[in-house]
Amino acid sequence: MKETEIEFKNMLTQNEYTKLLAHFAVADEDIIALRNDYFDTPALAIKDLHSALRIRQTASYIECTLKQATSKHTSTEINVPLTAVQADQLRNDLTLLPEAIATPLQTKGVPLATIACFGTLETHRVELAYKGGLLVFDHTFYLQQEDYEVEYEAEDEQLGQKIFADFLQHHQLPVRPATKKNCTL
Repeated sequence: MKETEIEFKNMLTQNEYTKLLAHFAVADEDIIALRNDYFDTPALAIKDLHSALRIRQTASYIECTLKQATSKHTSTEINVPLTAVQADQLRNDLTLLPEAIATPLQTKGVPLATIACFGTLETHRVELAYKGGLLVFDHTFYLQQEDYEVEYEAEDEQLGQKIFADFLQHHQLPVRPATKKNCTL
């Protein structure tokens, strides 16, 4: 399934994250555990295309995603559901990528045979409906590091940017743009 994602992100401190969870009355059972395995070639051919390839797994679903940036806050995602067996096979052999993901990579010259896992992130995520979009709180663990983020996903870039800026201001959160995780093994 191909979809457009418009998202705005901001880093949080642990204290800010905890306060937001309390403000929105988030219960432990509202927190979803995600495992994200990220893949690329040794030469980072996928990253050079401003793209990311991952397998995301939760207790209820597994999917393979090719995320391609189209602007600062917008990306196109190709998501393909996987079974647990397919995910395990794919983690070991990326030449088995679903056609919907393999074809765009091959078209851009990415050699599938050289793709390998370069990092795994564990994220504890909360998703809440908020002002016509989706508000996300993430606590992420990778390579003996952890960080906290707030994200807002919107249908419209301009409106989403305003809602997110107002959210940050209302909660007295300084602007701290989210950076890409360095989860290289």
